[in-house]
Amino acid sequence: MTPGPVSAQRGGRPVVTFSGARLAFGDRVLWDGLDLAIEPGEFVAVLGPNGSGKTSFLRVLLGQYALRSGTVETTEAVGYIPQQHADDADPMAIRGRDLVGFGVDGNRWGLGLRGRARRRELVDRALDAVDARHYADAPLGVLSGGEQQRLRVAQAVVSEPDLLLCDEPLASLDPTNQHVVVDLIDRRRREAGTAVVFVTHEINPILPYVDRVLYLVGGRFRIGTPEQVMTTETLSELYGSDVEVLRVNGRLVVIGGEDAHHCVAPETPGSRPA
Repeated sequence: MTPGPVSAQRGGRPVVTFSGARLAFGDRVLWDGLDLAIEPGEFVAVLGPNGSGKTSFLRVLLGQYALRSGTVETTEAVGYIPQQHADDADPMAIRGRDLVGFGVDGNRWGLGLRGRARRRELVDRALDAVDARHYADAPLGVLSGGEQQRLRVAQAVVSEPDLLLCDEPLASLDPTNQHVVVDLIDRRRREAGTAVVFVTHEINPILPYVDRVLYLVGGRFRIGTPEQVMTTETLSELYGSDVEVLRVNGRLVVIGGEDAHHCVAPETPGSRPA
């Protein structure tokens, strides 16, 4: 793969723009004065301890939460990958292709045979993109967590989004499947220029792909490259207490604060695994 952010190669109008954004619930302020523009093809990781507002950030982008002040502008073409969880519906009654098809439903493909044919074409294309065609007709209940999450990636990209929102999509997956899911997401952004906003606690699998980090802590935030944000000085200032960032056996280890994040440090800034 070509090193460096896709945004630098593609250019174009930002898919997300926050200006002076403030999100608060009563007296609790999650962030204030947030200015952030996310470019096409950019990979932004949203980090921070529990309760810092990571999922709330996604809900603002989904239109579920309103800012207290400031503005946010975002593309209408948004895909969403949720956490790995049991579906409310009977998992033995829903096939893999049915789950992916939910991402098509509601779009303007019309009714009748032509509409059904177009829907199947889109679903099959998305299944092929994540290499899931061979188990697409199996019930969700018999599929592994990694197989189910592949299908959720397909569901999120079937509508050709400009922005892909990922809410802890690696939770409950083993390292092999984590790598597979991240690689699928990164492939999508590189081939289609889709911007990625990735909320996670486990940053090991994604740090080599990340262009910028938005780190949220206790109503404060920092934005920058991993090399700028994931430092002893920056995180200590952000947490308001002593935080130490160490490199141990090629890994970046953060000790202190409300959370400890362990992450792989990229050997070369902006590098990507093959």
